[in-house]
Order: sequence, then structure tokens, then C-alpha cells
Amino acid sequence: MGQKLSVIVPSFNEAGNVEILAEQVGKALHGIDYNIWFIDDSNDNTPDVLEKLCEKDKHCRYRHREGEARTGLATAVLEGFQMADGDFIACMDADLQHPPAILRPMYAAILSGADMCIPSRLIPGGSDGGLNIIRKFVSGTARWIGKAALPSLRKISDPTSGLFMFKKDMLEGANLKPIGWKIMVEVIAMCEYHHIVEIPYEFHDRNSGESKISKKVTLEYLGQLKSLRSRGIRHDSVTVTRWSPELTKSMTDRYCH
Repeated sequence: MGQKLSVIVPSFNEAGNVEILAEQVGKALHGIDYNIWFIDDSNDNTPDVLEKLCEKDKHCRYRHREGEARTGLATAVLEGFQMADGDFIACMDADLQHPPAILRPMYAAILSGADMCIPSRLIPGGSDGGLNIIRKFVSGTARWIGKAALPSLRKISDPTSGLFMFKKDMLEGANLKPIGWKIMVEVIAMCEYHHIVEIPYEFHDRNSGESKISKKVTLEYLGQLKSLRSRGIRHDSVTVTRWSPELTKSMTDRYCH
């Protein structure tokens, strides 16, 4: 397990979650070389919490963006990509709806030969139980529109979440111009890769804070899809493998013992 992992976490007013997240990531990645990069756009006391967290946890780094630098979740993640020093890069939300324990099997999937690992709520063993009926409808609609617009999303069961891991060298030469909140859609459409592994995961309800979904981010997503229809590259030869819960456990035990 000599490959270093950088976990990118965009945050906006998540003071109640970032310390819990860092602790859970540490438990999930025990024995693995990793760091966490918080890219923070908060206007509350989250930067103070992150400052103290980074002082006591050598795995944690953060950058606080202010004023005009706050240009959305996707650009925050892109800045994290640029600062990350890991061989592999993961992206996850700060609100604990993405369970940090999933990072270990994701890491195993990349070690097994995948270029990218995408946890899915929609394959056997997965669950989107953390969403209420309205947000399930919104999520499903966004997923359907994305697949209709971009052929590169169609083989993937859950392409519009913000939880994924990939080999850093996928970023070489990629023309990433993210807007809004769906950075993974940008990576899937614009990066070169050959093999994706999907693993099941259970989506969790928010630990604290408020959802960031709004009309603005919805319009940004539609604008992003329009842009990617002309910019996106073809992925005709890409293979997508879906692991069962049993295989996920077996492969995690094999590669991350």
C-alpha cells in the first residue's frame, strides 16, 4: 500500500462536521499514506475550526477562499486537485453524507487496476436512504438529464454524486472547466481512462448544517452539461465493472489488509 491518497473536501459552513470527518477518514485509512485537503468557502467560523484541526492533525491541510475567489464547489475541488500530492485523488463532501469508511474499498479498487472508482447508491448493496422523496426526485432527474446529454455517463449507474476516486495522472492534459457543483461529471467527460469500478455504498443523512441545493446550482449544472456536449471526449472503449458487497469486502481485504 505504497500509493499516497489525497482526499479533497470542499466545505461551506461545515464547522460542525469537519473534525468528525477528519477523525472518520483517519480510521478508514489506517495504515495508508494519506492527507486531507479542505478547500473552504465558508463565511462562518469553519476556518477557525479548520485552523485548529490542521494544527493537531498532521494529515489535514486547508485553504480558505474569500470574496471573488468563492466561485463554487467545482472550482474548489479543482483547486484541491492542483494542490494534491497523492498518487490517487478522492473527492467527497464535508457533510458526512458520504461515509468516510467507503474510502478504503475505493482505494482497494484503484490498487486492483481501476483508473477510477465510483461508489453507487443504485447497485445491489447500495442505498439512497439518506434522501427524502423530493431530493430523490431531484437527484434522479439530474442523473437522467446527465445521461441523456452525455454518452460518457450512460454506462455509470450513479454519475452525478460527488464521491469518487481516481489516479492523479488522469488529470494530465484534461481540459477541466468546471462550473456549479457536479465536478465528477466534468472528470468523467473530460479525462482519459479505460476502466471504472463501481462499488455499493449507503448514502447518509446530513450530520449538521443545511443542504446547498438551490435553483442557482441547478442552472449551473444545466450549463455545465451544455458545455460538455461540445467539449467532452469519446469513451467508447471504457469498461465499467460493478462489485457486489461480497466482492467489495474480499478485494478490500486482499489489497488493504
